[in-house]
Amino acid sequence: MSTETLSSLQTLGLAGAAAVAALAVKYNDRAIFDEHRPGIAYRKGYPLVGGLPILLKNRSNIHDFLTQNFEELDAMTTTMSNIGLGRRISTIDPANIEHILKNNFENYAKGPQFQEAFNDLFGHGIFNANGANWKYQRKAASLIFNVKNFRDEFTRVFVKEIEYASKNIFDKAASNRTAVDFHDIMFKFTLDSFVLLGFGVEINGLKTNKKVPFAESFDAIQFNSSWRLVFPLWKLAEAVKPILFPWQTSVKDHIKVVDGFAYDVIAKRKRELAEGQKFKDLLSRFMSTHDENGELLDDVSLRDVILNFIVAGRDTTAVALSWTFYNLMLHPRIEKKLVEEIQANITDDIINDPIALYDVIKNMTYAHAVFYEVLRLHPSVPSNLKYALNDDVWPDGTHIQKGDYVTWSVYGLGRSTKAWGADAKQFRPERWIQNGELRRESQGQWPAFHAGPRVCLGQQLATLESLVAIATLLKQYKFSLVPEQEITYIPTVTIPMANGMNVFVERR
Repeated sequence: MSTETLSSLQTLGLAGAAAVAALAVKYNDRAIFDEHRPGIAYRKGYPLVGGLPILLKNRSNIHDFLTQNFEELDAMTTTMSNIGLGRRISTIDPANIEHILKNNFENYAKGPQFQEAFNDLFGHGIFNANGANWKYQRKAASLIFNVKNFRDEFTRVFVKEIEYASKNIFDKAASNRTAVDFHDIMFKFTLDSFVLLGFGVEINGLKTNKKVPFAESFDAIQFNSSWRLVFPLWKLAEAVKPILFPWQTSVKDHIKVVDGFAYDVIAKRKRELAEGQKFKDLLSRFMSTHDENGELLDDVSLRDVILNFIVAGRDTTAVALSWTFYNLMLHPRIEKKLVEEIQANITDDIINDPIALYDVIKNMTYAHAVFYEVLRLHPSVPSNLKYALNDDVWPDGTHIQKGDYVTWSVYGLGRSTKAWGADAKQFRPERWIQNGELRRESQGQWPAFHAGPRVCLGQQLATLESLVAIATLLKQYKFSLVPEQEITYIPTVTIPMANGMNVFVERR
C-alpha cells in the first residue's frame, strides 16, 4: 500500500472518528438523530444508542423497572429514546389511558413493530388486527360470551375440571405431604377448560405430570415475541442462532408444534361437521363467519383464531389465579375473611348445581374485591403498546407525533401512589368495598380488562372461572408456600411466574 493511500485512509478514519465524536456530543443521552421532546419527563440514556442498553439490562424485571422510572422522574408520563425502537412514550395517567383506549380510540392502532414481533403467534387474529379485520372477529366472538353460556355450560366445565384437579392432584398432595407446582396446575386447568369450551377438544393436561408439548411451544413463542419488542436486531439473531446452536429448539420448531395442534383441531371439526354433528362453540362460530371481504375463513385464519383465543382463555386467567393464591398465602387475615364468605355462601349442593353456583358467586362481594385487588397489583396483561396514526394531545398536555409508539403500564399504574394513594403497593381488597357494596373504578384507573371498544370480551368469563376455582379450592384446602423459592414473573404477553410456585396442601 502506497504512502499516499495510507495517508488518505488515515485522514478518512480521523474524519469519521471526528464525525462520530461530534454526533456523540450532540446526541449525548439519546439515540442518534432523535430529537428531545420538550415537556415530557425523560430518562437519559447513552450517547448514540439512548436507553436501549438500559432496557436490555432490565428486561427480566421490566415492569418493576418502568414503575421505578415513573417514581424516580416523579411523573405519570415519561419517554425514552432507544436506537432501533423508535420514540416510545409511556404513561400511567388514568386520563391518558382512557383517552388512548376510548376517547380517541381510532388514532391508536397495533403498529408495525407489534404486528411483526407477534406475527408468528397471532397472525391476523384479533390481538394483532386493526380496522375491519378486528371488527368482524370481535363481532363473531361476542355472540359466544353471553349470560346463558356463563351460567350453564361454562360453569359446569369449570367445576368439572377443578374437581378433577382436587381429587387427582391436591388430595394426593395433602395425603402424601408432597409439594405441587400450583402455577403449572392452573395453566393446565385453564387450558383444559378453554380448549374444551372453545374448540371441543380434550387436552387432558391435568392428567399428566409432564409439560403439554403444545403449551410448552406456545409459551416459548410468546416469550420470544416479547423479546423482539426490545431487541432491534432480532431478525439477525434468529437467523444466526440455528447455525451456531443447531441442537437447540428453534422458533420455527416451536411454530411447527403450535401450528400442528391448531390444524389438527380444525381438521377434526371439519370431519365432525361432515358427519352431521352440531356445535355452538367458538370454533364453529368462526367457521361460519365471513371476513372483512365477505369470504369464509380459510384454515390459516382459523389457526389464528385458535391461537389468539388460547392466550385470552388460558394465560390471562391462569396467571390471575396464581397471583391470587400467592397473595392469599402472604396475607392470612385476608384469606380467613374470604374463606368465611365462601363457607357462608357455598354448600356442597350448590357446587354441583351450575346455575345456583353462578348466581351465588356473582354476588360474593369480598371474593370479587380480592380478585380485583390481585388484578390491580398483578394485571394479567401488565403493559401494552400502540402506534399513533396522527398527531394528538393527551389530557395531561403531552404532545404525540404521528408514528410515535405509546405504552401504558397497567402494572405501574396499580403501584402508583399518585393514582391509588399512599398504600398503593399494599394488598388491601377492602379498597374495593364501599358501604358494603363493590366499588367500581373507571376504565382508565383500572384497565385490567383493557377499555373502550377493545375492552375484553371475556371479562365475565375470566372472573367467573377464577372465582369458581378460588371458591372450590379454598373451601377444601389450605395452601402454604414452600420455603426458599423465588416468586417472580417472566416478561411475556401476560405475567406468568418465572419459576412456578410450589405449595404444600392441607385439607380443611
